[in-house]
Amino acid sequence: MRFHGLDPKEAIIEVAPEKGKYTLTTEAIISAIEENANEIALVLFGGINYFTGQLFDMEAITKAGHNAGAKVGFDLSHAAGNVPLQLHHWGVDFACWCSYKYQNAGPGGISGIFVHEKHFTDQSLHRFAGWWGYQENNRFLMEKGFVPETGADGWQVSCTQVMPMALYHASLQLFEKVGFMQPLREKSKVLTSYLCYIIAQVNQALGFEQFKIITPQNVDERGAQVSIIAKSDGKKIFDHLVKNNVLGDWREPNVIRLSAVPMYNSFEDVFKTGKLLLAVTKSIR
Repeated sequence: MRFHGLDPKEAIIEVAPEKGKYTLTTEAIISAIEENANEIALVLFGGINYFTGQLFDMEAITKAGHNAGAKVGFDLSHAAGNVPLQLHHWGVDFACWCSYKYQNAGPGGISGIFVHEKHFTDQSLHRFAGWWGYQENNRFLMEKGFVPETGADGWQVSCTQVMPMALYHASLQLFEKVGFMQPLREKSKVLTSYLCYIIAQVNQALGFEQFKIITPQNVDERGAQVSIIAKSDGKKIFDHLVKNNVLGDWREPNVIRLSAVPMYNSFEDVFKTGKLLLAVTKSIR
């Protein structure tokens, strides 16, 4: 917004869950788009919310955005390598993501971009033109002007680092070995369902709801992440998990994010996590 000389506070339309709720409905998102259809130029949304783990209906959001005459893009940092994506089929205009989360490329892993092929030959589109996006066959002629490479490559700005690429390649080979996303997605659904069940059992054993799940219970509305609110002593509980090699993630003020990643997590891992949650809560009380 600032790049275009606009005030983000005035130019960005945000949507938030209703009071007392933690997730958004698809209807609320589409309603916000439709209500502002006369002035929206871009719909930019996350594929999965980093805090709650909610998986959004990207196909429906894309359709609503296009009906409003807007371009539609997604931040897929928490979705890539986590859930199946059909960006071309959904008609998404563009997307970007990192590879260090669910794609296991490690810290500093390279990013990825998607640009729908309908934009490949559109010379009217403005872009931040970098030399690595220049037509590859003539790139080193160093001629004036910018001739973009065909495809999403034409939106690259700078060179890609070789070592992170090698690590990423090794990870993608593992994805290929297991059949990419569909087998992983099937395991992810049952693994997160088991995690939700275990958390409910922990609450039952404690006799009160110490851990409130704020991730959607519907498996089609979440990825591998299950976020829980700790009603008390959340940071102490989280630190105890880390000390016992359960590497979740802490988000202020009271949320523990647990990602049962199907590539390498097991049902036994989930069971052990439940035992730790129960034991540490009892010891603190």
